[in-house]
Amino acid sequence: MLKKQASIYIMFCLTIIAGNLISCNKLDHIPSPGDNSAAHYSSDVIDKWITMQLRLMRNATGIANVAFSRYYAYSGIAAYEALTPGTSLVVCSNKWNGLMGLPMPEPKKKYYWPASVNTALADMNRCIFIAASTTDKAAIDSLETALNNSFTGSAAADVITRSNTFGKAVGDAVFNWSETDGYKNASAAYTPPVGLGLWVPTPPAFAPASTPYWGNNRVLIGGSIDNTQPGPPIFYSETPGSPFYKMAKQLYDTSQNLTADEMAQALFWRDIPGVTSPGHWLSILQQIIQQANSHLDKAAFAYAITGSCLSDACISCWQAKYKYNLLRPVTYIQNVLGVTTWASLITTPAHPEYPAAHAVLSSATAAAFTAIYGNIGSFTDHTYDYMGFAPRTYNSFWAIANEVGHSRFYGGIHYLPSVDTGLIQGNKVTANIIMKLGLDNSKNY
Repeated sequence: MLKKQASIYIMFCLTIIAGNLISCNKLDHIPSPGDNSAAHYSSDVIDKWITMQLRLMRNATGIANVAFSRYYAYSGIAAYEALTPGTSLVVCSNKWNGLMGLPMPEPKKKYYWPASVNTALADMNRCIFIAASTTDKAAIDSLETALNNSFTGSAAADVITRSNTFGKAVGDAVFNWSETDGYKNASAAYTPPVGLGLWVPTPPAFAPASTPYWGNNRVLIGGSIDNTQPGPPIFYSETPGSPFYKMAKQLYDTSQNLTADEMAQALFWRDIPGVTSPGHWLSILQQIIQQANSHLDKAAFAYAITGSCLSDACISCWQAKYKYNLLRPVTYIQNVLGVTTWASLITTPAHPEYPAAHAVLSSATAAAFTAIYGNIGSFTDHTYDYMGFAPRTYNSFWAIANEVGHSRFYGGIHYLPSVDTGLIQGNKVTANIIMKLGLDNSKNY
């Protein structure tokens, strides 16, 4: 029943969001001859930088999974702000929460927007992945140079230089802003509360609580997480036949009878090892941009908005996680159901159970994609071809989010109500962002 109710609610939200935000035709701006529009250009520069960023995410070590939400979001914002003067889509510069010091282009001067985006993304990745290997740092430099060289002949040398300078200034401003969002305090010393039904470290590593203060981070869009907090989880009980006991027993029974496809879902969306959970959605962004043949302006806009929805949804989720501090299924199944040898199919993350983070961030991102691209139709996700996983095909963005959420139930790390609650929570965040940005059909995007 909970699953059905969540699905109905979320489908309603997606319908409202898609209707109130942006039609695909409006975003596919056709520039007038001779204008200086970013819509003149292909999204090739963004495609190449997403490939680079996915590589950097894949190779990064010692970084919490949730932290990659910032990298996705801030990079997208930098890319979009690096061409905002050349787009008629949406001006978000005055809506980014606390962002100040963005440079202004020189009046009546021409800019080559692929060059400004190239330099902005090179700057962001260079600053963000400060601990990258020497090889990866060299790859960032090499890509920036190769792209810049490829622009030769497309615009005058002084235009390219001016564009590079502008893009670098945008990247610096966005990165400096990002450094003040509170993430540096997210892993401060933390003593988890002790009590019946509360989270404790889980096998196999029994690691301490991860990023307990992530929920204190500054959101990207002011007001994005207002009224998005879920109510409390099902009342904890160890009594056989109680709702909580039945919920845990449902997960255990399911784990003993997984179908081949349910197991494939759990492993496909495990994401670590891989490109991280935010990175998986970044990979989907890249594939959607390619499938829709988006021009540079729309690709950058999608990068910024989907990343912002994902990142702010994570903050909302972490507030709830460390408010309720619910224990993980492995703890209950081993200690209460008495199946001491039971282990989840995928490794249980080192933070409280409720709500399911991947459900929250995925529904928020799927709602953003739906708003920007409408119903994309059939989409096949090839993110993990390189790991030997069979690609998975979906008929809507919501279908992706729904599978992502329930993959965590099949993986044995989340109770089903936590998944359904998370799917609703993420949608609320995106609905807020759409409202706060003032995106509606009365404007010509």
